[in-house]
Amino acid sequence: MKLTASGRRRLRRGLLWAAALVSGVMLLINNWVINNSEAYVYSNWSLLPDNEVGIVLGTSPYARNGRPNPQFYGRIEAAVQLYQLGKIKKIIVSGANPDSTYNEPRQMWRELTKAGIPSQAITMDFAGVRTFDSISRAKEVFNLERITVITQEYHAYRAVFIAKKLGIRVAGYAATSDNIGFFSRTYLREVFARVKAVLDLYVLSTEPKFLGGPEAVNAVPDEPPPPLP
Repeated sequence: MKLTASGRRRLRRGLLWAAALVSGVMLLINNWVINNSEAYVYSNWSLLPDNEVGIVLGTSPYARNGRPNPQFYGRIEAAVQLYQLGKIKKIIVSGANPDSTYNEPRQMWRELTKAGIPSQAITMDFAGVRTFDSISRAKEVFNLERITVITQEYHAYRAVFIAKKLGIRVAGYAATSDNIGFFSRTYLREVFARVKAVLDLYVLSTEPKFLGGPEAVNAVPDEPPPPLP
């Protein structure tokens, strides 16, 4: 059925109102996540509470342009700093491991050991396919009641929010990286990811993709992992 001119105007107004409503809800959810978490996210290591275990959340070591990813190396640097300062004693590197050519935990393990972290202090979690999974597995698989989450500030808010909802006593440490602009692809993706986290926790009752049985922190053997192809 062909719409009249007035019908088209009403449709456009309706779509604009719907878009404004969705945008408003997303803004409220993002503000909720940040406001609920910001008191637990630290950029100054001297103010950061001591925790036995720090979790480094995974990301690719390479940016889209093929160069080293500042976010990846910022997280590595932050984990090394906290370990050397005694703010954490054990490290879980949690990330995606979709195939034999891409393995975030293995890459993080390599960089940490190159920086002098003892291999026996590092546990690789290969099932951290999402932030939600990494934090959920910290509680359900590694049986952790307290953690320090290591990632960039914009990402730490969501990770801390999830951990708090799951009953974990959490502190987030903001790793350095290049500035993430509000309208950058990375930040816009995080805006949607915060909304998804709220849905996972309060509406969908989402479970981690891979859970499995209990595992001990530092259960990884001392020898290096096999090389990537």
